[in-house]
Amino acid sequence: MHSACMRTRPDMLSKIDLPGGPVQVDEHGYLTDPALWTRDFADYSARQEGITLTPRHYQVIDYIRAAEADHGVMPDQRFVLKFLGHGAGLSKSQAKDVLYALFPQGYVKQACKLAGMRQPRAWSTG
Repeated sequence: MHSACMRTRPDMLSKIDLPGGPVQVDEHGYLTDPALWTRDFADYSARQEGITLTPRHYQVIDYIRAAEADHGVMPDQRFVLKFLGHGAGLSKSQAKDVLYALFPQGYVKQACKLAGMRQPRAWSTG
C-alpha cells in the first residue's frame, strides 16, 4: 500500500468503547490520540488483528511507546530490531524474524497500531 492511500480521512473515524472509556480510531484502526492509549486498547486491537498478546509483545509495545515519548516521533523499525537483539544476542536478521513472528503483518501495520501510534503518512521500514 502506498502512503498516499494510508492517510487518515476525518469522515472515516469511529469510536471504540473500552473499559477505561471510549477512544477514536481512524479507518484502519489507529488511535487518533496516542495519549489515550491503554492496554485495553492494545488487547482490543490485537484481537482485531488475530494476535494473542504475550509479555514479549508488550516489551515491543512498551519500547515503541517509550521511544515515542522520549523523542516525539515513532521509532523506525531498525531501532526496534536493535532493542530486540540487544541482550538476546540476536543478529538483525534474527531480530527481524522475532518481530515478524510477533507481528506477522508488519511493524507499522500491527506493532505501531497496537502501541497506539498514529498512522504514519510515510515511514521507513529500517
